[in-house]
Amino acid sequence: MANCHDLFEDFYSTISIDKSKRDSLMSARDAIQDRITNYFKNELKEKVPEYKIQGSYALDTIVNPLDGEYDIDVGIYLQNIDHDKVKWPTTETVHNWIFKAVENHTKEKPTDKRTCVRVNYSGQYHVDLPIYGTYKNELYLAEKGEAKWHISDPKAFENWFKGEIEKKGDQIRHLVKYLKAWADYNSKSDKLPSGFVLTILITECYEKSDRDDASFAGTAKSMYDRLKISEEIRNPVDPKENLRDRISDSKMVNFKESLETLLNNASLALKEKSEKDACKKWRKEFGDRFSNCENVKDSSESLKTTAPAILRNDARSA
Repeated sequence: MANCHDLFEDFYSTISIDKSKRDSLMSARDAIQDRITNYFKNELKEKVPEYKIQGSYALDTIVNPLDGEYDIDVGIYLQNIDHDKVKWPTTETVHNWIFKAVENHTKEKPTDKRTCVRVNYSGQYHVDLPIYGTYKNELYLAEKGEAKWHISDPKAFENWFKGEIEKKGDQIRHLVKYLKAWADYNSKSDKLPSGFVLTILITECYEKSDRDDASFAGTAKSMYDRLKISEEIRNPVDPKENLRDRISDSKMVNFKESLETLLNNASLALKEKSEKDACKKWRKEFGDRFSNCENVKDSSESLKTTAPAILRNDARSA
């Protein structure tokens, strides 16, 4: 059976963002926070917000996207709103505060999205700014539209995920990145679930192995079988929320069909005797970023060239 663990580890390095990109994101974060702080001080004459990195960057599951535009989430925690939630400004108002604060910060106009304000950096990366208020020790996200202010605690999810890593091992983080990279390659026009949903599914359905290829295949199988029984996906830090409600029927159908194709190729890859042939099966699912299979040396070839010396009874090589 072909062992592609090393190829998966190489792929992990390829899809992980490097230090220079991390440094760029940190510089962007600092500059944006300064803009917002100055706006609250000088324009609104209000107490400045607090800030916190969250999302995939905080979880260390961020991947290089195929379109090249990676991102970071920086939570804006408002300190200037009333203790009485009834007196809170509308979600549209607080979105406008942040939009005005970062307007003209880059050459591209900010985007006022439903759940955040996005600062764009000319196709290189973007910074998403979700906005929160605190009421009775619970965090509320400012979401435009019908949702308005609603309970949402990214720190709780971060704590849950890191707790699962401590219990089950860091391999989960590898699998999340592999699945997000797989979804990026296989998703056309946003037809697969979000990274948030994929992270939950991987963590819940994790199948441990000393090899990343075998663990990924086993976890994908467990995930597929679980979705066949029930498509319900509960938020681990807010069990009342069924994330399936945010996924269209067509997207779920596409996801399960894509998973089935993944499982077929994964099964074939694991059964291959040749590492090179197995690599080609995985490459069908991950695309050109996975190892160049023509450069893969099969273990059988390696044995011919690097076979260990046979020891005689006196422990000297024959």
